[in-house]
Amino acid sequence: MPHFHVEYSGNLADLVDMDGLCECIRATAAAIDTFPMPGIRVRATRVDHYAIADGNPVHGFIDISIRLRAGRPDDVKRDATQRIFEAAKTYLEPAFAQHSIALSLEMRDIDPDLSPKTGTIRDHLTATKQES
Repeated sequence: MPHFHVEYSGNLADLVDMDGLCECIRATAAAIDTFPMPGIRVRATRVDHYAIADGNPVHGFIDISIRLRAGRPDDVKRDATQRIFEAAKTYLEPAFAQHSIALSLEMRDIDPDLSPKTGTIRDHLTATKQES
């Protein structure tokens, strides 16, 4: 049950393909054993009200938040964090070359006792996709 939430400054909407960034994060996460593919959720939210650094409106930001059920060892979480961050950074290289952008990422554990879950996505996946 990993949730990836990308918040980004509105001035990046025309500069970065956010659908592409979401897919980059999803595909990278799906290749990491600690993230069960059927549970991956990636979403992006545009933020139109913000202030950055010296207040110059050319600056932008992308903040990736990862929430996942507690219980994974710290070294596994560190590796996953680094892999997701590097994939996002690589995806954003063309935008970094042309624009002032801050990229950040944070992973947090969710207490499973305080976060009930249910759903039918696994029931609707093909057997081949479930195994990948």
